Amino acid sequence: MDKRKVIAAYRRGFISLQECAQILGVDSGQMTRLVNDPLLVSDGSAVRRKRSITSSRE
Repeated sequence: MDKRKVIAAYRRGFISLQECAQILGVDSGQMTRLVNDPLLVSDGSAVRRKRSITSSRE
């Protein structure tokens, strides 16, 4: 399953942090880092921003 979708489900309150970690197969420490990772934002806005910055340099 896509990590972004699982994390989005956690952020929307559909599943708990423990359930999210179990689905992804990580411990709670790793889960905290994944939830705070801007590259795993469900709408991809962080990824789009990063690409637009690098593409403007070319």
